[in-house]
Amino acid sequence: MITSTKNEKVKEWRKLHRRKGRTSSETFLVEGHHLVEEAWKSRWPVKEVIVADGTEVPDWVREFTVESVSTDVFQYLSQTESPQGIAAVVQMMPGDQWQGNFLLLIDSIQDPGNLGTIIRTADAAGVDTIVLGKGTVDLFNDKVLRSTQGSVFHVPVVHADLRELLPHLQGEGFQVLATGLENAVDFKEVQVRKKTAIILGNEGAGVGDELLQLADQTVHIPIYGQAESLNVSVAAGILMYHLRS
Repeated sequence: MITSTKNEKVKEWRKLHRRKGRTSSETFLVEGHHLVEEAWKSRWPVKEVIVADGTEVPDWVREFTVESVSTDVFQYLSQTESPQGIAAVVQMMPGDQWQGNFLLLIDSIQDPGNLGTIIRTADAAGVDTIVLGKGTVDLFNDKVLRSTQGSVFHVPVVHADLRELLPHLQGEGFQVLATGLENAVDFKEVQVRKKTAIILGNEGAGVGDELLQLADQTVHIPIYGQAESLNVSVAAGILMYHLRS
């Protein structure tokens, strides 16, 4: 059992709290029974499981290398207020190729909770691929992972330069919609095609001007009350389910 926070393995695990550490090792840390189990069920490469002393774990955990640590060490590693005593180091499986006919394109969304909720909703709505553009928060950020509730393991997520991707998608017959206010139509008025991609933009700035110019149509969600705008993850849910219907 590892009992010291000075242990070399503990130091390596702690590096996974930062994007630089995750990128260099091509691994990330998930914490909690649900996320660890979802990684296992989805057949993502679990490198090792970290278990706090006294924590009961299911039998399938024994399929992996298990490292036992003291509760103090686990607390040191944990990024949650109430640690469940189980975590796992998972190998990244970054995709570089989109697939399917229903795509969600993310332009510079920076709040981890928003991105995680969008991924979770996209999973529920049956989105085929999520494409993360430049300036978007790290997919493997702890808050993103927890907000996905495991959906990060279910729906393909790839990275791309959206400025280069949009003309390619249009050449493949995709209708590209962007969220915005200027020259925008009510989302319910759009004739949805079989192949559709929708762009969601930054929480404050929205979709970038260059992408708006490249899109086939800008759409907006009407606001009937006094709110100035909708949270981007809420707007994403409304649009994804409309496009799916």
